Amino acid sequence: MSIPRTDALSRLQDTGRFALELEAVSRHFGALVALADINLTVRAGERRAVLGSNGAGKTTLFNAITGDFPPTTGSVRLFGEVVTDLPCQERIRRGLRRTYQVSLLFNGLSVIDNIYLACRGVSRGRFSLRRPRWDDSAMQAAEVLLAAVHLDDVREAQVAALSHGQQRQLEMALALAGAPRLILFDEPAAGLSPTERSELVEILQSLPDHIAYIIIEHDMDVALRVAQSVTMLHNGRIFKEGTPEEIENDSTVQELYLGRRDG
Repeated sequence: MSIPRTDALSRLQDTGRFALELEAVSRHFGALVALADINLTVRAGERRAVLGSNGAGKTTLFNAITGDFPPTTGSVRLFGEVVTDLPCQERIRRGLRRTYQVSLLFNGLSVIDNIYLACRGVSRGRFSLRRPRWDDSAMQAAEVLLAAVHLDDVREAQVAALSHGQQRQLEMALALAGAPRLILFDEPAAGLSPTERSELVEILQSLPDHIAYIIIEHDMDVALRVAQSVTMLHNGRIFKEGTPEEIENDSTVQELYLGRRDG
């Protein structure tokens, strides 16, 4: 799969810079403290899972990173640049992408048209009203992404006719448009069958190694298979970090989230 790689990202990886840095990030909704003093770093190219029970603060964390609900206190850096006060679209221009729990797709259009529009939307010619030529760069990029998420067989199908799993795969293609550097995946395995989950894992594991991502996921098996590092949230705070193996074998995690194991 040939997803574009930026020269700037290559330099960042060579110098060991971080894709994401959160420093003392908190988010308050009136008297409710949804996030409290979150310190988190994600290296360029790193794959991290953020896990926790409902209400732990996972989606609020994503909202703070993307700017949907900026932090009440603290700072957010993307590839060394402070973006705490920048709007969502400026963070997108800097290489940040996100999927959502609720599908945001054009149901009346075909699969390839959805991906093309995503590629066109982050291209310089996005405001042109001309029909794309066969050699249009956005269309060529769309074809690459179509194959990357295993949707070649439903290229011309309307999105409304896709299975739930195929729609989730399409969302991943949209997130990959425009050479992203960091992607936030919000529960991509929710509602998927075992077969669809296996395909999701395969797609995530095959993403180019220059793309960092954070995945929120209730399915521990999926999360631990695709992550290199894991952050556990509880009541809006980080209470445990480690490798997938360390998290899976941690007695506190087992008691709170996996069910205590005997023997």
